[in-house]
Amino acid sequence: MKIICIGRNFSDHAKELNNAQPTEPVVFLKPDTALLRNNDPFFIPDFSNDVHHEVELIVKINRLGKNIQPQFANKYFDEIGLGIDFTARDLQDDLKGKGLPWEKSKAFDSSAVISKNFINKSAFEKINNIDFHLEVNGNKVQTGNTNQMLFNIEELICYVSKYFTLKIGDLIYTGTPSGVGKVNINDELVGYLGSTKMFDFKVK
Repeated sequence: MKIICIGRNFSDHAKELNNAQPTEPVVFLKPDTALLRNNDPFFIPDFSNDVHHEVELIVKINRLGKNIQPQFANKYFDEIGLGIDFTARDLQDDLKGKGLPWEKSKAFDSSAVISKNFINKSAFEKINNIDFHLEVNGNKVQTGNTNQMLFNIEELICYVSKYFTLKIGDLIYTGTPSGVGKVNINDELVGYLGSTKMFDFKVK
């Protein structure tokens, strides 16, 4: 099982981090040890003083695929979830500044929150018009909609499958809207897909 993550897929998020808007998807991977399941608490790692939340819609792949064509991309997923791509921003900035890979800042243990449940895509009127948001301590801090994505779900599936064979159970984290910010001990993070609560956990 692979965790495939897409960076800079919302223009406002790219702007808030002073990154150029990409002309093609930015792709990186996380290992399965990055998953944080079942509303387990997130423990801030001792190697960072600036871990940021990035709420993201997740697509679960349901069949084997390589070089998937656009007209077939919708057949490769049935379920949609919600998660967080935790980022050690201070470590990432240091690594990027040195021109080094930044997996250590993105792919560390428990950096990929995943909702307990997934929702069948048939529950949504339009896949490319799904609202989602994140609340921290009761305050809405990130709000997004799939219609704001620079590259939509089907485009991401096609693009990723050019480079990596997609397998059943693979997860695609599709990018985060603006509003990312630092998490602190005792914060409570609650994520919603539409009006459905998808996760609710504490930071330790």
